[in-house]
Amino acid sequence: MRGVAPAGVLCAVRGPAEQDVVRALCGHPRELHVSRRCADLAELLAAADAGHGSVAVVSADLPGLDREAVRHLHGSGAWVVLLADLAGPAGAHALGADALLDGGDLGDPLVATVRGLLDRAADGARPGGRPPGAGAQAPSRLEAVLGGPGAAPTPSRPGRVVAVWGPTGAPGRTTVALGVADALTRVAAAENASVLLVDADTYGGTVAQQIGLLDEAPGLAAATRTAATGRLDAVTLAALTPRLDSGLRVLTGLSRAERWPEVTASGLTEIWRAARELATWTVVDCGFCVEQDEALSYDTRAPRRNGATLSALEEADLVLVVGAGDPIGLQRLVHALGQLDALGVATAHRRVVVNRLRASASGSRPEVAVRAALERYAGVREVSVLPDDRATCDGAVLAARTLYEQDPTAALTRALVELAGTVLAAVPPAPADGDARGALAGALVAGAH
Repeated sequence: MRGVAPAGVLCAVRGPAEQDVVRALCGHPRELHVSRRCADLAELLAAADAGHGSVAVVSADLPGLDREAVRHLHGSGAWVVLLADLAGPAGAHALGADALLDGGDLGDPLVATVRGLLDRAADGARPGGRPPGAGAQAPSRLEAVLGGPGAAPTPSRPGRVVAVWGPTGAPGRTTVALGVADALTRVAAAENASVLLVDADTYGGTVAQQIGLLDEAPGLAAATRTAATGRLDAVTLAALTPRLDSGLRVLTGLSRAERWPEVTASGLTEIWRAARELATWTVVDCGFCVEQDEALSYDTRAPRRNGATLSALEEADLVLVVGAGDPIGLQRLVHALGQLDALGVATAHRRVVVNRLRASASGSRPEVAVRAALERYAGVREVSVLPDDRATCDGAVLAARTLYEQDPTAALTRALVELAGTVLAAVPPAPADGDARGALAGALVAGAH
């Protein structure tokens, strides 16, 4: 193994196969040795945390084993080999493991697999790397579930993710996310595409309430639980996302804010992957807080309440940064843009949106004043402006409708449609020339007039 020192292997194998694993690995004492024989998952995780092994050989049916446990092992620097009777090599990645062996391959194949992982480590690779194409969903199965060809992007045309985020102070993130998603849906209907709206606000998601879906409907928590077992794909996600009359799919948020620990980092990674397979555009309604709260815990792999927002911002092809159109809201917006800089969200991948703009809060020429302030204090020249229209918003919530359904001619509705056109031009569903992008965006805007 190119001079690799004897490596410790953690063994958490159930039944008689444990003896076979130990015998196979200990037959190569100069290269490998079993450093711990773990009775359960808790002991395995503790041994990995203590640095007692570089590779973990684990029974796939070990009680409690899920994607989050595998992620924990990866975070401790341990490669994971699953022993199971599964069909096909893709089964190793159902739980995020690095390799899969049949329960009978406990001799030379096991030794060769462990050696190969240690060679990868010697080359600088880190545990948890996913080979290209792993877990890709067969288009024919998607077509059967979603209703024919073109109902979802193929693996060669992954969908785009748009995160809608903004600072505290109720600047209207959910209103913007729902309005943009609804407008994109109307283009999607003509383009044989699809749109998914995800409520990822772990502090107070309200997407379900705004459009009249039951609070108890399975949503983000159910998708995360399914991802933990390695069973989340585009088809499963489709079953968890009810469709509105317009065709918009919705993954509702947490029914109670205290359930935020159920939303895990490994689960979110799988949700974004499945969402890109399911929908042409995925619009994510994010929470306000981006504090790196795991730094406050001794256990850096503890659940993070802000993990959903941070994950969405990292995954997004475009971030819509929403702020309120008043002096306090603008100050918070300027600070929020600095937070995105600290997180590494590139300026080219974000669009500033000033919401609830009104003369009573920003002067007689509010749009001019807001644009000048943002250019002066944040260096932002391109801004989308949304007028304050409380009557239309209240009517839509009361009737459980989208703004377009409530009043397609309202000033706020037209502004949201124009914003959706901007999103479409920035993150088109597939490579296209500028004329095609402009035609689609123009058709979208024209539909609101």
